[in-house]
Amino acid sequence: MAKPFYRLQRFLRRTQFFFLFLAAAYLMAGSLLLLQRAGFVIQVGSRGPVQFMTAPSPAPITRSTMMDSSKLANPWRLSSQEPGDGMGPRQNPNNGPRWLMSRNLEIRHLRRRWFHSLMTEQEPRAEQGTAKRKIKHKGTYVGCFMDDAKSRALKGTVFYDFRKMTSSMCRDTCSESGYLFAGLEYGAECYCGNRITATRMREEDCNLDCKGEKGTICGGVGRLSIYKVENLHPGSRKYRNVHYRGCYQKPKNVSAAFSMCCSHANLTSESCVELCADKEFPLAITQRSECCCGYSSIDFPLQQKFDDQYCGRAANQSDRGGFPEDNDHVLAFQTPVQDTRCTDRKFKPEKSNALVALSSFPGAGNTWVRHLIELATGFYTGSYYFDGTLYNKGFKGEKDYWKSGRTICVKTHESGKREIEMYDAAILLIRNPYRSLVAEFNRKCAGHLGHASEQHWKSKEWPDFVASYAPWWASHVLDWLKFGRRLLVVHYEELQQALFPQLRLITNFLNASVSDERLLCVESNQDGHFKRSGVRQRGFDPFTVEMKMQIDGYITIVDAALRTHNFSGLPQEYVPR
Repeated sequence: MAKPFYRLQRFLRRTQFFFLFLAAAYLMAGSLLLLQRAGFVIQVGSRGPVQFMTAPSPAPITRSTMMDSSKLANPWRLSSQEPGDGMGPRQNPNNGPRWLMSRNLEIRHLRRRWFHSLMTEQEPRAEQGTAKRKIKHKGTYVGCFMDDAKSRALKGTVFYDFRKMTSSMCRDTCSESGYLFAGLEYGAECYCGNRITATRMREEDCNLDCKGEKGTICGGVGRLSIYKVENLHPGSRKYRNVHYRGCYQKPKNVSAAFSMCCSHANLTSESCVELCADKEFPLAITQRSECCCGYSSIDFPLQQKFDDQYCGRAANQSDRGGFPEDNDHVLAFQTPVQDTRCTDRKFKPEKSNALVALSSFPGAGNTWVRHLIELATGFYTGSYYFDGTLYNKGFKGEKDYWKSGRTICVKTHESGKREIEMYDAAILLIRNPYRSLVAEFNRKCAGHLGHASEQHWKSKEWPDFVASYAPWWASHVLDWLKFGRRLLVVHYEELQQALFPQLRLITNFLNASVSDERLLCVESNQDGHFKRSGVRQRGFDPFTVEMKMQIDGYITIVDAALRTHNFSGLPQEYVPR
């Protein structure tokens, strides 16, 4: 009897150590997998609810609730039902949509990244399968050239794609912009230009594969693989992506305002634009037989625009016709050449102890303002979230830890006392709620640049979206007014109308020393790569009468709260709708 008992005891002892070893191995493997997936490029943003949730209509707005932000703390506080009322479970009372919660903010940040990497881990595999397709390229390879931030080999348009860049994508973009050469660097950066102003290097120096096309060389470290682009439409190369900027007063000192000028008896606006594009200037200025090329400057600011009639030009006239009838005004055209005086960006060399938020409701133009701040200050902006689409297009701060102190400010859509008090200061960006709701619904349905289909607008998703997100628009502003330590309130519409002075206020608030020349460059590049096209117009108003009554009530609440906290009220265009 003792012998079998001894064997059983020995087996259990061995089993105990075996299970202990398995548990340790499981924990180690899980930790490695979690850290590895946390660094994946992520396409899914983490703003708002994962799926549309039906929320009942909010309670009527009364005078007692007007100044009480706690009753608007999140999209659900105005609309939550008491338990057992038959309307489903009561929502979490914390601020805003909360589907990833942890008391430890560091763990929550890591958990959010890990969760989204699980959601998108199949996408890279699909792309790897298509990246090896044989693609027909346009253009002739020129060679490998030196390139650095201070002296670019190609000084035209610049764009990035850290995930899907291919040589054909870069060539097509430069061709469509009217450039003669396309260059690729670091496997993900594309530069365009009409002249090569750099030294040829060894071919071995260009040794990095394109991010979206393995086996194809896309430059190297400080090295540019340059191609001569074949033009698809030779007769119109210089006039694609040419924009009429307006009628302006002629500078008193022309030689100081512009980089070069020339005269020709048979001058046309087309020939002037072609000349300035060849010389790689972003502005072409015409007046009768005189053509000038240059940049926006203190001597020739683009904010002071005159009516087209001063230049003898009809409002509906073609972008390439007509000349000023007097000697006091000139016509200005934006050539396809990009103003590169403000395109260099980097992380802050010294970590900042002050954490500044760029806070807004989703759809309020946060990405656009980040683009402007990065151009103006030369420093990357960070994000409380991780959006792989933005990272791939050049927002490198997306992948940096939001509390690292290496970015000039941090994007967030969060609200609530705990989340707000993590920041030492904040830029509070506010946009018309009608436009914010439409923009965010477009993003949820069709991405950053797409438009929701008519089927989406007429489905049950849209009213449910408005019912849950409209209160959030109000609660977001009220919470930041209540708990924010140091605030700068910026209205999206005022930033559009007066970019230069509003951007000066923002840079001063960020303690960034910025020259007027750089701000003028920002004005020339203000649209960026994430401006949704306004071509697709809806043939109906998506807002019902009930929706307008609800949203107008929230506008009244926010306007009163701003004035109570000694800020200017909402722009007049917000109401009446």
